[in-house]
Amino acid sequence: MSKLGNKALFVGLLVIGLAVAVGYELSSKGHKSLVMKSISLPIKYVRTEGVFQYLSKNEIQFVLQPLVLTGFLDADMQAIHSVVSTLPWVETVKVKRIWPDAIDIKVHEKKPFARWGVNSLITEQGVIFNPNNIDQFKSMILVNGPELQRLKILEILKGVKTALADQSMTIAEFGVNERGAWKIKLVNDLEILLGRNEQLKKLQRFLKTLTVLKQEQVEQMAIIDLRYPNGYSVSWKPGNTEIDWNVIANPNNERAYEKAIKSK
Repeated sequence: MSKLGNKALFVGLLVIGLAVAVGYELSSKGHKSLVMKSISLPIKYVRTEGVFQYLSKNEIQFVLQPLVLTGFLDADMQAIHSVVSTLPWVETVKVKRIWPDAIDIKVHEKKPFARWGVNSLITEQGVIFNPNNIDQFKSMILVNGPELQRLKILEILKGVKTALADQSMTIAEFGVNERGAWKIKLVNDLEILLGRNEQLKKLQRFLKTLTVLKQEQVEQMAIIDLRYPNGYSVSWKPGNTEIDWNVIANPNNERAYEKAIKSK
């Protein structure tokens, strides 16, 4: 065998030797048996990739530490995947072993769409999760409803939000109780009760009446009850004068009355 061949053979054996050692041990009968013993290389690098707005890399490192203090070949990829997936802000995880001494972890973070109940957030896809602290999300819409109906509730919320925004109204809370009744609260504390039937039809009917109301009149409203088949009632904020709906319904009569008073 040439010197070049000997060198190539030596390198090949060296690489194999890094991962496996060959030894002998005595059996119970005193015979020698060949044993393959694993000598796994240590993990030198754990790389975490992702665009994080709320998730901390320190959180990932903390849960990973017990699992990466082992050999490269001994590291449990499934266990690493599982433990990272349990972090509240983690949407998806991909784990890959990179020869000879690195573990790559790619993480996608959840994106909150609204608050769900007291201590939870919900994504646009209907995933409810519980971060340690949600104080920074107090400005998000608060949603309450049966958890099994969350996808339907989110779909309704999007439509309601758009309809109100067209009238320069901003929704703060949206709730559906166990009986299916809807309740809306705006950022100006105005509450809108929609009941259990034809809620969208009733909401549209109310929004159409806003064209004959002045902005200051709308701001005086405290509660709008739309649970009537052909109209709605209004509760006013303390200290405000109720609107004369007859005048609004018949503006021409009001102008004629004012004209007659002035002519006297």
